[in-house]
Amino acid sequence: MTTPIRRPGRRALGQALGCALAASAHGAAAQQPPSPDPAAPEARAAARSEAAPTPIAAEAPATGPQAGETAADDAAAKAQAAPAPHPADVLTAPAPAPRPEGAPAAQGGAAPVAALAPAPRPAPAAAPAPAAAQAARAPAPAERTPPEFLAWRDGFRARALAAGIRPEVFDRAFAGVGVNARVLELDAYQPEFVRPIWEYLDRAVSPSRVERGRAELAAKRALLDRIEARFGVDRQYVLAIWGLESAFGVNYGDIPVIESLATLAWHGRRRGFAEAQLIAALRIIQNGDVAPERMLGSWAGAMGHTQFIPTSFLDYAVDFDGDGRRDVWSADAADALASTAAYLARFGWRKGAPWGIEVRLPAGFDYALADERVRRPAAFWRALGLTRADGGPLPDEDEGAVVLPAGAQGPAFLTYANFRVFKRYNNATSYALAAGLLGDRIMGAGPLSADWPRGQTPLSRAEKVELQTLLTRMGHDTGGADGIIGPNSRAAIRAFQKRSGMVPDGVESKPVLDAARRAAGG
Repeated sequence: MTTPIRRPGRRALGQALGCALAASAHGAAAQQPPSPDPAAPEARAAARSEAAPTPIAAEAPATGPQAGETAADDAAAKAQAAPAPHPADVLTAPAPAPRPEGAPAAQGGAAPVAALAPAPRPAPAAAPAPAAAQAARAPAPAERTPPEFLAWRDGFRARALAAGIRPEVFDRAFAGVGVNARVLELDAYQPEFVRPIWEYLDRAVSPSRVERGRAELAAKRALLDRIEARFGVDRQYVLAIWGLESAFGVNYGDIPVIESLATLAWHGRRRGFAEAQLIAALRIIQNGDVAPERMLGSWAGAMGHTQFIPTSFLDYAVDFDGDGRRDVWSADAADALASTAAYLARFGWRKGAPWGIEVRLPAGFDYALADERVRRPAAFWRALGLTRADGGPLPDEDEGAVVLPAGAQGPAFLTYANFRVFKRYNNATSYALAAGLLGDRIMGAGPLSADWPRGQTPLSRAEKVELQTLLTRMGHDTGGADGIIGPNSRAAIRAFQKRSGMVPDGVESKPVLDAARRAAGG
């Protein structure tokens, strides 16, 4: 009887590959220059090559990763993704482990070897490829091309050619491509604790990010005029997405996209999706938009200034500067910003309309109405007593929905159609709020009126699973005990809170978990 071959886990495999590569590099270490000073630019570049991506890009190339992500919302974005793929929801994986504050969102190089640090960002024309990409063009070490990977690659080559990819395009794109250990580790990472939304927004809408956005608004005024005139999307929100995705072009990734997607297609969590993205990436190369060595992105395959996934690139990217290529990596960012505007326009952006406003809820508000799926006209909300946070009247907008990101104790928002367009770019509520608030601040708006409940401690993943399990045991439909608090879980929490005499805001918390334990006899 033949014993089936079991693939090792992604994290174990990634660690094993990393150790093997480190060992193979050890013999050459004596020939390398001395280790640079950690404060030097070369050291920061090397640190970036080992850093993992997070949903909010770093604002400067400092050592370690940048701060700020709400991994729960990113998981929710994965679980509740809109039918059409969106550029920013890229094989959405849990965020990497916490690291020092203030570091970039750049990604690991072609292999987890410090010597393979990326060179400065390539210029829009025929600039030398970064070192990470050059390393990928050389033959991959045997440690990165196990027999199972080579067998997958050969099978995938046949599938790619059947899909219309020319043999020479495939062979050039896959030259030097192997298994990327860092990609495997990041794909396998499951965070136990996540940042509360106020910490995410503190970083997403930080003073330095707002200042940089205002500088770009002034510097790119003529370009933004043309983009806004053509696509009908307000410029500040295009800039906001740029700021969130790559810190205005500072950090948009340095892993060769073909290698990251090949790694995920061979041994990732969503192999079919990764293969589809990989074929799309090959088609982009075949179309002449970018050479393989310049096709750089995140560990999950997101590309360029505004982090398009390959399928979204094919569907929505535009050649705005007229050079014959849709180049979302170019130094001037023209194609990337126009492509982002084209994407938002495609999903119904309404120029000049608000995405949402901060509101004040009346006493006795029915929290069952605080649900993104409950959309009502302005007259309905006015009749209930909702006002702007400053006391002013609500705008005449239809289809408004109340959103309470931190529950009854935090700020309240009345969101509109443009908010839902943001969520076609990234389905996380926290991301949509960040895009709207950052865009508003770039145009001069002030901070929120209400305070966040900063004294609250968020539930861990294990505690969320426990809460969902307890609610399910009591007869509530949570959609499964997976640690992801989506619409079903929020409805279950709200029903339990109402039955227990608590404010039914549908937000998971320590008091709700304690009450559920008592109710279940735990």
